[in-house]
Amino acid sequence: MLKRLIRKIVPESMMNRYHYALARVASVWYRHPSNEIVVIGVTGTNGKSSTTEYIGRILEHAGARVGWTGTASFKIADQEFVNDQKMTMLGRFQTQKMLRAMVDAGCTYAIIETSSQGIAQSRHVGINYDVVVFTNLTPEHIEAHGGFENYKNAKKQLFTYTKHSRRKKIQGQVFEKTAVVNLMSPFASEFLSVGLDRSFGFGIESYLTKPEEDRPLSVVPMIAEDVVYAPNGTGFVLNKLHWHTQLVGRFSLENILAAISVCRALGLDFETLRESVTHIESVPGRLERIDEGQSFSVIVDYAYEPAALNAIYDTIKLFAHKKVIHVVGSAGGGRDVARRPILGEMCAKMDDVVIVTNEDPYDDDPQMIIDQVAEVAAVHGKREGVDLFRVLDRGEAIEKAIQLASAGDLVLITGKGCEPVMAVAGGKKIPWDDRMAARVALQKRLQEI
Repeated sequence: MLKRLIRKIVPESMMNRYHYALARVASVWYRHPSNEIVVIGVTGTNGKSSTTEYIGRILEHAGARVGWTGTASFKIADQEFVNDQKMTMLGRFQTQKMLRAMVDAGCTYAIIETSSQGIAQSRHVGINYDVVVFTNLTPEHIEAHGGFENYKNAKKQLFTYTKHSRRKKIQGQVFEKTAVVNLMSPFASEFLSVGLDRSFGFGIESYLTKPEEDRPLSVVPMIAEDVVYAPNGTGFVLNKLHWHTQLVGRFSLENILAAISVCRALGLDFETLRESVTHIESVPGRLERIDEGQSFSVIVDYAYEPAALNAIYDTIKLFAHKKVIHVVGSAGGGRDVARRPILGEMCAKMDDVVIVTNEDPYDDDPQMIIDQVAEVAAVHGKREGVDLFRVLDRGEAIEKAIQLASAGDLVLITGKGCEPVMAVAGGKKIPWDDRMAARVALQKRLQEI
């Protein structure tokens, strides 16, 4: 409440200066830890958490000590713990404290999942990035940024900031400022045009069909060809080598290509990278299967906005299934109200049964959010009490989905992934875990058989 009051009475220009000054003080307080470690920043709408962890896992497999901060988890060398803060990018002092802890633990690399809202509030200031990654860009957090262009420019600002940061020298090696960009994005050229010292671009074979004039110049291409998607993983050819990953679907392939590109830019050879990639497992709460011996599939995923949900729909086509029973919601707190009707329409068209429930309401009325999604689903053909249900309690919604499932069906639970809390009124966070709720509901159903 105090923060909201301050934002109302203090001019935005003053708040921006306050955020910037606080970030600089935090860096000084912790003795500029980012100057002593190689720092990789990952930004984009979707795939940030997975890309962050994939980079870290590959580097670890190559023998490095690594730390990271991200939506799903934090890591400092051998210690790894769940992010229960409901923040992708921590506050300035918290982030600098984490970086100092990574340095003191002997980490060589730090990977920082860097959000647009974090950038807008100068949380990236005082962090000396060496490699910055752009995963993709779709409309998200538009209300918070005041428009899509502002949102895009916030992401791009990370690249500009990195370009003008001091080149660091660690153990005799000077690290050039490097951009790693998704060439499949229509905004790739804008991010590459910032002009860092080096640029790597990753993509999938369809990129090669683009006219030469539409391909960015002066970029090291990392393009996967001969791609084969399967329920148990993905195969592809890169640098004339055959690769296989346990990760499933196109969006996972793009994320692992981003990680490969980063690690290649850091000097790892292709054979080491290829061997490392075979061991990479999906990030918790991202396309995570929940199995208690039931005759149908249950998948939990973090996808909460239309582009990410579309990627999930594309991926589950790889899995044999009958009906799709989808537990879905939308966040409150002023977070992209415009997405609610879009989600309602998508679910009506793509799912056999839609169960709309509470997600992270913050101070908003959770029933109002549910209704805004469900009413559009009804307009597009779903019938109340038949294939459309509104269930306020998220645990009851998950239990209902599992009770409705028959052999061969697929229960899809989206919006929270592995998040361990739910954000409710009054700034409170209550314990919650979709995966645990699904297991409890499965065990209850199996006991009834």
